[in-house]
Amino acid sequence: MKMSFLENQIIQSKTVAITGHTRPDGDCVGSCMGLYNYIVENYPDIEVDVYLESVPESYKLVKRSEEVKQPTGQPKAYDLFISLDNSQRDRMTAGVEEWFDMAAVTMNIDHHISNTEFAQINHVVPKASSASEVLYDLLNPEKITLSAAEAIYMGIICDSGVFKYSNTSEHTMQVAGCLLTAGVDSSRWIDEVFYERTYVQAQLLGQALLNSCRVFDNKCIYTIITRKMFDDFHAGHEDLEGIVEQLRLTKGVEVAILISENEIGTSKFSFRSKSYVDVNQVAALQGGGGHIRAAGCTVHGDLHVALKQFLEVIEGQLSADV
Repeated sequence: MKMSFLENQIIQSKTVAITGHTRPDGDCVGSCMGLYNYIVENYPDIEVDVYLESVPESYKLVKRSEEVKQPTGQPKAYDLFISLDNSQRDRMTAGVEEWFDMAAVTMNIDHHISNTEFAQINHVVPKASSASEVLYDLLNPEKITLSAAEAIYMGIICDSGVFKYSNTSEHTMQVAGCLLTAGVDSSRWIDEVFYERTYVQAQLLGQALLNSCRVFDNKCIYTIITRKMFDDFHAGHEDLEGIVEQLRLTKGVEVAILISENEIGTSKFSFRSKSYVDVNQVAALQGGGGHIRAAGCTVHGDLHVALKQFLEVIEGQLSADV
């Protein structure tokens, strides 16, 4: 097998750093830990570090997740710094930007259509189901150990909605099949990572559904998770996993919006659509992005003003499809 540019850069490096985006999701953790485990188990002489914010409990099933670091102390100059599943430089794990800029070689491996190509080497495949799928294609399949395969599989099932989102392709299924051949227990990973919820997550989901509103002939649904709700349920932002998808699955809904309050004055908007609304275009109104059917952004200021702006664009797209 011909060596990819990624593996070629890795073997030329003595020190490698890996990072993803803020508030890491399944694909972010999966791709970062997949590459980390691949390097650790194939190239023991290379010093490799992975920097992520707090890994959600449901993703700690991945081997070596306890070795994830946060950037502290004096910045370190790495030979190679790789960003995975991250569309913009300013969305990298908090605190790593200076470390990233100091690296001899920087690399950006992603699948977001909104990617800004912020590294020296940029490899973006918008049609891929996930950054984990993109990563798999850059690795030597004969060197993918079980721990790397499990992480990559987790990333794929999370970003493809267990192979049911529109970004799932024939190639996605072929990659998944190869990972199963490597020994991945598909049932366990799908159940424990994608479907299993803590009691707190179930409570938060229930409240989110009770508080939800439908507009535009019930084709759009949204809900707001307030700071008070986080406090009442002793929940964190990692407990929001699965809520926007549950909203999207509501019968008759084309667009789902999950709004969560952060620190005072900011809020996170997550958008999902089923068939024809381009939510990447919607999120771009506030400097966000992602994919045509899944996108997000952070809003500074009154969330209700931003919501009104988003809904106007969504209404226009819904009307255009009539």
